[in-house]
Amino acid sequence: MASRGARGRSGIVVACAYAFLVLALSAAPTSAASDAAAPVVVADPGVEVADSAVVVESLPDFGPANEVRGKPGPIVLVLPLASESFRRAAEAVRAGFLAAADAAKAKPVIIEHGDDDVMAAFAKAKDAGAGVIVGPLVRDDMKALAASGADLPPTIALNQLDEGTSLPRNVYILTMTIDGEARQLARVARDEGAATVAVIASDTPRQQRFASAFNAEWILAGGDAPVMFRFDPSPDVLRLLKRELGKGFDVALLAVDAPDAARLKPYLGSIPSYTSSEVNERQSPDVLRDLDNVRFVEIPWLAGADGAAPPGEKRTEYPNPALERLYALGMDAFRAAQAFSAGNRPSRLEFDGATGHLSLESTRQFAREGKLMQFRGGRVIPAGAR
Repeated sequence: MASRGARGRSGIVVACAYAFLVLALSAAPTSAASDAAAPVVVADPGVEVADSAVVVESLPDFGPANEVRGKPGPIVLVLPLASESFRRAAEAVRAGFLAAADAAKAKPVIIEHGDDDVMAAFAKAKDAGAGVIVGPLVRDDMKALAASGADLPPTIALNQLDEGTSLPRNVYILTMTIDGEARQLARVARDEGAATVAVIASDTPRQQRFASAFNAEWILAGGDAPVMFRFDPSPDVLRLLKRELGKGFDVALLAVDAPDAARLKPYLGSIPSYTSSEVNERQSPDVLRDLDNVRFVEIPWLAGADGAAPPGEKRTEYPNPALERLYALGMDAFRAAQAFSAGNRPSRLEFDGATGHLSLESTRQFAREGKLMQFRGGRVIPAGAR
């Protein structure tokens, strides 16, 4: 049963897992695109980083190519607001982005596009004299941008390329992927003294990626290769799994969808268990009790951490956590864009955001550390709390 060791339009890969994100979008209410269909005229494009908690170290200015009338160009947000498939997701990102911009008294430009015209939207952004572009949001649009070879100002993409693909010049990556959650969980387990790990994974590409990211981080830290088990919901197979796990494991990673995590948990005994944030999907009280003591990484915006919202910002409520995570991503995307908007390229950028503690790495990708949470007595509480 056990073995050793361990991406058409492909949807949005955010922080959360993209398959459950698409399902969540179908249940979300439709709101009007309002005035975001046309670019916003920027009255004062110069924006300073106002939050003292943001640590920024900059390299010298690389040139005036994106300056307008002697000032840095505006921050431009490019989103698929005209796409039937991705409009609700784009609206949530836009709402968070504009909330953070309003708190900073900034007026970004919003440019919408549909399913097949992201490059035309980027051309409009450049014509507007963009100092910083935020986007694309969709993975296939990210691929189109990379393939175009376009000469871009600093661009903060909200999606990622396939592993091993080089980032285009001036492009930075700020996403919420379950890969990052898996790596954080591997570090947590290692720091807590675990030595033997069981990874129980379903066959879906997303959960396979979650398991692979955990395994890679675990091995990189010096651990032995985790023992892999294929998830099968059959009661007979689960009983066999319980017997195998009884041979002794310090920790188990549940690389399965939310309903399967609740189905699997009773067969794990007292083994400390970890899974992705997908499990935190406003489950029923009975399911929450079934998940007792399971731990996962959540964004501060949903974990209730103090300081997740900008000063004076009233929290926006959404009918599902997937859209709330996208709202939080929009907030952090604006804060990151601020650091580029004065005409400099930060060599270091670090701040506590709505999606976690963000730090810009040498790979031009933002690493994210979320809050470790757990289920206890039908509630979600910080890990270790009583």
